[in-house]
Amino acid sequence: MSKTSPPSEPPRPRGLLVGRFQPFHLGHLAVVREILRRRPGVPLILGIGTAEESFTWKNPFTAGERFEMIDRALHEAALGPALVVPLADIQRHAQWVAYLKSMLPQFDRAYTNNPLTRLLFERAGYSVESPRLVQRRRFEGSHLRACLADDRGWRPLVPPAVAEYLSEIGAPARLALLRPKRPVPPEEHTP
Repeated sequence: MSKTSPPSEPPRPRGLLVGRFQPFHLGHLAVVREILRRRPGVPLILGIGTAEESFTWKNPFTAGERFEMIDRALHEAALGPALVVPLADIQRHAQWVAYLKSMLPQFDRAYTNNPLTRLLFERAGYSVESPRLVQRRRFEGSHLRACLADDRGWRPLVPPAVAEYLSEIGAPARLALLRPKRPVPPEEHTP
């Protein structure tokens, strides 16, 4: 007499949004809100990119601090379900999607507005969607970090829970210390 295995359930669909979230701001929150609105009940994975880097001008916050910002903001906004996962940067674009597959639970689509990231996911056979960006110039990470370094005008750019957390960890003083002595070229958005 042979035993039969119970039928396996199909994989649960999930979406993936990777960002550095340096820091997590209202533009990020609007993108997450839009993704969850488009696909209610479908879990979202938020990958904290370049998780290994911190205390630099471009990446001033640790992966743990970014996790805390995201967690507090999503809780405050009553958004979910979302899984937040730190991801180290492997510096090899051709292997990046395979690396993500090995580090994350199964996902079936990616969300990005970055042309290179779109290309990499599409070449790997993933469905890719581009969420609408909200006030991109206002919520640019480098602009927000400059506001933090000046300790002026940054609070209206982040969710209230994130503003409170950034104050708790002394973010304005940290950014003032990390500010480059000469102008920094605009950021390139890479995976």
